[in-house]
Formats: sequence, C-alpha cells, structure tokens
Amino acid sequence: MNYSTDFKSIRNDVSEPEWQTRLDLAACYRLVDQYAMLDLIYNHITARIPGTEHLLINLYGLLYREITASSLVKIDVEGKIVWKPDTHGINVSGYIVHGAIHKAWPDVACVLHTHTRAGMAVSAMECGLLPLSQTSIRFVGHIGYHDYEGPAIDKEERERIVDDLGAHDALVMRNHGLLTCGATILQHHVSAGAVLPIPGRRHGGTHRVERARRERPGLHRAPLSARHMTALRLLEWPAMLRLFAATEKTSGYPPHWQ
Repeated sequence: MNYSTDFKSIRNDVSEPEWQTRLDLAACYRLVDQYAMLDLIYNHITARIPGTEHLLINLYGLLYREITASSLVKIDVEGKIVWKPDTHGINVSGYIVHGAIHKAWPDVACVLHTHTRAGMAVSAMECGLLPLSQTSIRFVGHIGYHDYEGPAIDKEERERIVDDLGAHDALVMRNHGLLTCGATILQHHVSAGAVLPIPGRRHGGTHRVERARRERPGLHRAPLSARHMTALRLLEWPAMLRLFAATEKTSGYPPHWQ
C-alpha cells in the first residue's frame, strides 16, 4: 500500500467550484487541528461540491494538519469513491454518519464531527448541553440527541441519526461526541456545558436566555443573512485563515492549498 503524503496538485483538473470547496474544506481541517478539536486520524468533515451530488471527505490515515485541497477524496452520497489519490482509503464510519445527513438533507453543505474532551463529556451527561454561556445559549432549540449504538458502521442507524438530528443544526451523539451541520463550511459552531447555575434563573427568570437566543444570528441550515455572512467572510473566516497561515510556513507539513 502506498502511504505517501506528497500529493500532486489537481487544481487544473477540477472545476472552479470544486477547487474552492476543496480549499475551504482543507482550511477547515487545519483549523480544527489548530484548535485541538481532533482525535488523531479519526473523525471527519465533509462538504458537498456545489451543483453536484458529490461530497469531499478526508483520507483515512492522515493527520488533519496533513490534509490538503488535492488530498481530499470525492465520493457520492452512497459512499462510492469517485476519485482519490493513489494512497490510503476512507473510513466507513465517516460515510455512514455523514452520508446519511447529506442524503436526507440536500441543503446541508457541510457536516463536522468531533471527539473533543469537552464534547464527549457533555455527550456522557444526562442533562446534555445546558444554556450556561452566551455561546451555548445559541443552541437552545437547535440541538438534537442521538443515543449510543456502538461504532457507526450499521447502515440501519442512518435513519435514526437523521431522525434525531431533525431540523436542528447540531447533534449530541451520546457517549460519543458532537456533530454540526451548516449551509456552508463557514457556518459551524461547537460548544460544551457542565452542571452550573443557568443564567437568568435567579435574576429575572429564563426570559433572558430566550431573548439572547433570539437576538443571536440564526444557526439555521438556510444560508445566513447577507449581513452576517458578509461579516463571516470579511472578518472571522479570513482571521482564522491568517491564524494558521503563519504556522504553515514552518510546520514542515504541506500548505492546505496544495
């Protein structure tokens, strides 16, 4: 088996929308690594190529910091490989979980799954994610729960994952980890909670939590408002790209855009 990580650029072999999706998804993998929201070579982030039924997913065996735009595997919604570099393969579990959501919800362009310590801690608590901070309040009414069924390799579990996600943007996979989905790669949020006093309970009731939830930008799968999306593109996303761009120069790993 060839386990080379020296990937030749396929920039001139794919369409402009596919290449841009590859760039954004590779950057997303690098940022997940930057923020230590990873589990060695495991877990997945998938993205739909605009105007197609094809998805992009990581090669099974690469560290997130090794993933480049040209190393991402193109698959269909059934998990069949359409194209991949001549190295490694893909993780079946990644296809089971992500493929189920992409197939059931065509408006979902990107699905992110993590095994962070905080996320797994929340997934193991019966109370789940509590609205204890401004960030976690954003998920009030926008989060589902899926009971643990073992490693995600059973295709019959796909329907239950989709049902438990429902119309939500985030899913706590109990005793497992977290999952979020969005209308774009930029539209992802992960948070964690613990058993602490809930804001507003002692001073003015729970209306403050509800008001804060309403006043936060929408987490819905439909594209964000033009104003908020502009803020994401012009401020948050470029700022995060700059964050790891500097480290790429001395990391010893290939740049994400390769």
